[in-house]
Amino acid sequence: MSSDVPVLEARGITKRFPGILANDHIDLALRKGRVLGLLGENGAGKSTLMNLIYGLYQPDEGDILVNGTPIKIHNPRDAIAAGIGMVHQHFQLVDVLTVTENVMLGNESTTGPFLRRDVARRKIEEISKRYKLDVDPDALVQKLPVGIQQRVEIIKALYRDCNILILDEPTAVLTPQEIEGLFAIMRTLLERGVSIIFISHKLKEVLEICDDITVLRRGKVAGHADPKQSTPQSLASLMVGRDVILEVEKAPAKVGTSVMQIQDLVVLDERDVPVVKGVTLDIRAGEILGVAGVQGNGQTELVEAITGLRRNQSGSITIGGQDISHASPRMITAAGVAHVPEDRQKMGMVKPFTIMKNMVLNTYYKSPFARTALVNDRAIAENAQRLVEKYDVRPPNIYNTIGSLSGGNQQKVIVAREFSRPVKLLIASQPTRGLDVGSIEFIHQQIIRMRDEGTAVLLVSSELDEVLSLSDRVAVMFDGRVIDVLPIEKADRDTVGLRMAGSMG
Repeated sequence: MSSDVPVLEARGITKRFPGILANDHIDLALRKGRVLGLLGENGAGKSTLMNLIYGLYQPDEGDILVNGTPIKIHNPRDAIAAGIGMVHQHFQLVDVLTVTENVMLGNESTTGPFLRRDVARRKIEEISKRYKLDVDPDALVQKLPVGIQQRVEIIKALYRDCNILILDEPTAVLTPQEIEGLFAIMRTLLERGVSIIFISHKLKEVLEICDDITVLRRGKVAGHADPKQSTPQSLASLMVGRDVILEVEKAPAKVGTSVMQIQDLVVLDERDVPVVKGVTLDIRAGEILGVAGVQGNGQTELVEAITGLRRNQSGSITIGGQDISHASPRMITAAGVAHVPEDRQKMGMVKPFTIMKNMVLNTYYKSPFARTALVNDRAIAENAQRLVEKYDVRPPNIYNTIGSLSGGNQQKVIVAREFSRPVKLLIASQPTRGLDVGSIEFIHQQIIRMRDEGTAVLLVSSELDEVLSLSDRVAVMFDGRVIDVLPIEKADRDTVGLRMAGSMG
């Protein structure tokens, strides 16, 4: 095979769904031993294109070529046979099985009627060592951190002898340290001859790891870019079709009275081990208090305790003078709290429900959405139509199920629901996870708008840049404790980074 022939090529790929042209004559080329970055807004057609290449959908027009030869991919088995592997944004793992059992699924080693776990286990150990993945074959998946679960997905692809690997939003749920680990793994894969398609909204990461960049916009190829000659600003403009403000613009906060007081809060995890250890915080009207910390230091459990999703062991939480320490989620919502949860699929939506029903999950029983015991579908539909237009949910069909949307558009629905009603306190946990630059710009503007209207905002984000750019004060969590609260003027990257590692030096 000539070195000029792409290992994977899409020519004129077109895919239509009812009322939607998802991919419009797209051309794409991945070259051997290189990383191709695929960029685009939510709904630009990236995931559809990858699902076509992986055999989950069938193209209406166009060809897919592997090593210069056109092939038909009717299902994922055909893609795997052609050497194509895919790690989805939402992992396809069975929590209660071991790493070995997950990797074997659908490709079992057998002797007669007997499974050969020992054979599979040895192969997994070899792959783990060769590609520096460092995964225990006997570990239960449900006990593994997210970053290690992602490595299991990569092992699944390599176990099936893939030499083309699609990574769909691989850094969306990773800590900065896990992202560095992933990039090291990717470089090892490249050295071993694997070629990679890297889908991401994080422009700095794309510029760091990719050799080539293709940008989609509204289902078409908007252009190609050379990472060596590109900037985050130029890529953002190519994605969105206009100039995008990457820096958050905000006036000084006009801080009011205290809205929420947390006093000596202790929260246990599922093993009855303290993970929030005596946290005390005060959040005031008209300010954004950002919580910085490496994921796994108690931030998730803190938010769950505040929102009624987890019982607290001791301590108190007061909102507007009302003790909500042991209140239900509905009572806390009624007290004037909005919540964007970090896990949108488990905590933020009901996948089989329509977009319009998901828009009123916490207000469906109130006027104008209900009259006594009767649901007012017209009012619910009008509310949803207004919000999908304001928050640019794509596609804007309010009768589609929310589960049919891309991850970024699912997030837009949740944000639209929570940001569109009057509240005293907004708890935004990973509010821009999986969103494109245009949507991030819009969400940041909305958070600032709510602050300026007098709402108290608790922002929890694993993106340190996001915390530093939005916050008026920064609370740093380490090992379940708030070890420092800094005014934004003193919260530079180095200082906060040291605090995140537990150092007060």
